[in-house]
Amino acid sequence: MTPLLDVENLRVTFSAGRENALPWSPQRVVKAVNGVSFTLRPGETLGIVGESGCGKSTLARALIQMVEAEGSVTFDGTTDLLSLSPKRMQPYRSQIQMIFQDPLASLNPRMTVGEIIAEPLKTHQPHLSAAEVKARVRAMMERVSLLPNQINRYPHEFSGGQCQRIGIARALIVEPKLLICDEPVSALDVSIQAQVVNLLKDIQQEMGLSMIFIAHDLSVVQHISDRVMVLYLGKVMEIANRAALYSAPRHPYTKALISAVPIPDPAIERAKKHMLLEGDLPSPLNPPSGCVFRTRCPIAQDACAQSAPALASAENDADHFTACHFPG
Repeated sequence: MTPLLDVENLRVTFSAGRENALPWSPQRVVKAVNGVSFTLRPGETLGIVGESGCGKSTLARALIQMVEAEGSVTFDGTTDLLSLSPKRMQPYRSQIQMIFQDPLASLNPRMTVGEIIAEPLKTHQPHLSAAEVKARVRAMMERVSLLPNQINRYPHEFSGGQCQRIGIARALIVEPKLLICDEPVSALDVSIQAQVVNLLKDIQQEMGLSMIFIAHDLSVVQHISDRVMVLYLGKVMEIANRAALYSAPRHPYTKALISAVPIPDPAIERAKKHMLLEGDLPSPLNPPSGCVFRTRCPIAQDACAQSAPALASAENDADHFTACHFPG
């Protein structure tokens, strides 16, 4: 099966200015995304997890040219999105839509809900009549559990969960092939998070969408994802099928993240062995040599400082990749 998205050696760097005011001092560079490669199959959900600052949101924005990037992003087996000019990229924007972390900040406060949801249709399908646009907007509002009689209200009149539903409706109104969800539930209450995640799963099955789902909460990622990719300082630490990654993680960083997920059974939670990470996340301006995780890794050895481990598959699972000199 041809992947819907094939990402090879994706890199995003930002200039952080000079080390001091002297004009001959070297420029500082932040490698926000450093050589990330993965594939996304049609109808699949890839979860992306990692600490704040590891490059998750930058990666998502790089896929759709919201930030400058190097490498290749092949969409639908034919087109490298990074090689396209803004004009040539325009037709693909209706096929790749994005949901953002802050639902209220992503909506124009001067536009009504109906105008917000209809905007992609007017941009990408200008041949539709006003009546057709309004009918499709009302149908999509009902699909995301918004009342059609709220079509003339403004974003500030809605709760956070309702604003996120508006953002989902806006993204889905053009029937995209790929939906990128950049921490869509992190700003919501726990009960509302479950509703939004279940809504996304239902719509994905109905429309046959592929999704990239970015989150901090590993329990949410486990619920919605088919495969999970773990990032640390802009590099992939591990990527595997959801069941394999949660039941038998091979990278120490993945093990630490999973051990931090609370279990809703007091006896099991007390008996569980927690793997605590020492120290803070290193500065991306001065990452460690070799393996970027070695300064916090409980099993780090001399080899870890000398060379960066390649992302290699496990002997017993060709779809389970780990970037570690001593996996498992």
